[in-house]
Amino acid sequence: MKKLLTTVIACVALTFVSHAQDPNFSQFFASPLTMNPALTGKFDGVFRVAGNYRNQWPSINNAYITGTASVDMGILKNRIPEGDQFGIGIMGFTDRAGNGALTSNYGALSVAYHKSLDENSFHQLGAGFQGTYMNKRLNSSKIVFQDQLTPFGFTGVSSETFAGQQLNLNYFDLNAGVFYNGSTNGYNNFYLGASMYHINRPKETFQQGGNFTLATRTTIQAGGKIPIGSYNFIHLAANHSMQAKAHNTIVGGSFSLNVNNDEENPTNVYLGSWYRFGDAVIPYMGLEFGEWHFGASYDVNTSQLKTASNARGGIEISLIYIKKYVDPNMRKLNCPKF
Repeated sequence: MKKLLTTVIACVALTFVSHAQDPNFSQFFASPLTMNPALTGKFDGVFRVAGNYRNQWPSINNAYITGTASVDMGILKNRIPEGDQFGIGIMGFTDRAGNGALTSNYGALSVAYHKSLDENSFHQLGAGFQGTYMNKRLNSSKIVFQDQLTPFGFTGVSSETFAGQQLNLNYFDLNAGVFYNGSTNGYNNFYLGASMYHINRPKETFQQGGNFTLATRTTIQAGGKIPIGSYNFIHLAANHSMQAKAHNTIVGGSFSLNVNNDEENPTNVYLGSWYRFGDAVIPYMGLEFGEWHFGASYDVNTSQLKTASNARGGIEISLIYIKKYVDPNMRKLNCPKF
């Protein structure tokens, strides 16, 4: 299909730069079920609810608005070995591009099993799978094609033709991942994971006779938690994704300050920054209290697109709720802390 031109010239440049990558979050560590299917159920508690919202390049007529919500939990705790975790989860995902010209909605079901590798459960290895039902809708009234560009503006007639059903696509997608995390003493933590999306290479095209196959996306993530003193930590995290010829690498970290000096029920303030290579610096701040963890970040655009975007990258917020165990004697899992 020919490259689409939006009615705003700046959005044309943004479309070229995106290289047809999947939507992604700067706070990748706060969106576990989009980061890696193997993170399903990978937390210490009864259940986890996570939500994320991102508005990228808001100065360019709502170029990209992305949101997701998920719920996951551990099951069969009395039927599997102590220290293991069997997780299930569901996720909803929506993405609007070009001020609503292209709307994508996903619904996903995830399962994962995490196997303890030692008697203290300091080390675990997990694998997960995710089945996704996708729906994509194209609003042709909000787009202008390349062959419509004339010396007098976007007034030409396009040769592109669509059937009604081709403006609404539905297909099944399959994702999978593996994840290892460990600790040397129960206080520090480190992890390494890898995941692959669009394993079944679904067909995705709105053009009559088109035969575009969605490229697989591979991601690698790594990070750790390093104690500083009795209650504070440095958190490091990196994520690299590859899809077709597009690469996206983001690295950074944050410092968590325990303001109430309570190890069991801490109130932590997070300050840090991430960097997306060739694109943006991402200041981050977060607050954790009780069963809640709130995060906010802002992409400061550093690429050549900063002229069109007025150096305004995108605001992103995340919210995670983890229901804690009522029984204080419940054995805690050694899970990565983001």
